[in-house]
Amino acid sequence: MIKVAIIGAENVGKSTLMNALLGGRFSEVSEVPGTTKGTIKRVFGKVKLPKTMKNPFGGADEVVLIDTAGLFDPEKEVRGKVLSEERFRELIEEIVSADVIIHMIDATKGLHRGMEKLHYMLKFRYEKPIIVVINKIDLVPREKVLELAKIVEKRLEQKPILLSLVTYEGFNEILKALAYYAQYAK
Repeated sequence: MIKVAIIGAENVGKSTLMNALLGGRFSEVSEVPGTTKGTIKRVFGKVKLPKTMKNPFGGADEVVLIDTAGLFDPEKEVRGKVLSEERFRELIEEIVSADVIIHMIDATKGLHRGMEKLHYMLKFRYEKPIIVVINKIDLVPREKVLELAKIVEKRLEQKPILLSLVTYEGFNEILKALAYYAQYAK
């Protein structure tokens, strides 16, 4: 089993991405920040890896998606509105136990400093493979999206996937990245 945690600041589109990946309404979606209060786990299904990819676990493995609560308020450098200290710690433990991380960034807000610190901790201390996604690119002019992508790439040392869950631009790249990183899950 490969656990994939979807993380990000409040209202970045984590639940919407999970619903899109699963092809249904499994996580509640709302404009109100803090709608997801903990974690929601759902089985994505078996991922069959192409023969060109090396997978030490065989040709297919079950993927479980974990939708997490917003870790930080996108406007301030504070913990998400609905997270107590205890809930925040539990959420971090759940994220650390995941095999692959999808780090979502809101194109209208930019990269949150708290999420940047968490990204580095997951990447270097816990050696987690991370897929960086800039979501809501349909709401921002293209030149601003490309400018943000350069900033994110420089600060996180990783090229982000540009995504719109309205037009589904970039959606196939997420699926390819999931299949790619699944082969390296511990």
